[in-house]
Amino acid sequence: MDQKLAHYEIKDKIAIVTIDHPPMNALDLATKEAIAEVFSEMDAQREKLRAIILHGAGEKAFAAGADIKTFLELTPDKAKRRLLRSHQIYAMVENFQWPVIAAIHGFCLGGGLELALCCDIRYAEETAKLGFPEVNLSVFPGNGGMARALYHLPLGKLKELVFTGEMISAEEALRIGLVEKVVPQGKALEAALELAAKIIEKGPLGVASAKKVINRARDLSISQGLEWETELWANLTATEDMKEGARAFIEKRKPKYQCK
Repeated sequence: MDQKLAHYEIKDKIAIVTIDHPPMNALDLATKEAIAEVFSEMDAQREKLRAIILHGAGEKAFAAGADIKTFLELTPDKAKRRLLRSHQIYAMVENFQWPVIAAIHGFCLGGGLELALCCDIRYAEETAKLGFPEVNLSVFPGNGGMARALYHLPLGKLKELVFTGEMISAEEALRIGLVEKVVPQGKALEAALELAAKIIEKGPLGVASAKKVINRARDLSISQGLEWETELWANLTATEDMKEGARAFIEKRKPKYQCK
């Protein structure tokens, strides 16, 4: 693909999506639209994919939030339209059929952290810095960050991060549950690729269905979540992949999944 604010490449059923808005990969509207275009294109060829990795170009940042200069142009109506569009774009990442892994380096702040929280799994380099600095501009995380962070953080810890606007280290982010793994500097993409390689070896329809259940069930009651889980699990019994997985287990061989 031509160089764009966001672009991707596919290799061995893994897509690597790069946010490419130097130097800080600021998530202005054009960059968000470029991310939306990438995920739309990947959705059209999802049969070629099994996992996605999202990372930022350059050495400074995964993504360091919004383009602050544009704030001076905002009115309440314009801001609401912009936020609603951001919610749509971030939902494309969150609800993509296959797992999305964030490979975080450098700064992951504001809208960048909100984007990372849309990913299924987050690996961060030991030198990464994460946070919600929006209160320094007398606003707050408005791209879904607080709502999504509640699935990972205790309420008081989330309020502490949001109210102070302080950045935290990757190790602290791991301790409180914002990221799943911390790796040496320069190794986030490599570690994410290793994880993706493990995922694509598993039954793809099972992985995709599990993602649907987890994303949906967190907003449901226990009884509703069990009903949703039962429905999708039962549907998998009609697939060739489920029967192939069972036969391979019984025959002590590696399954050959066809996503059917």
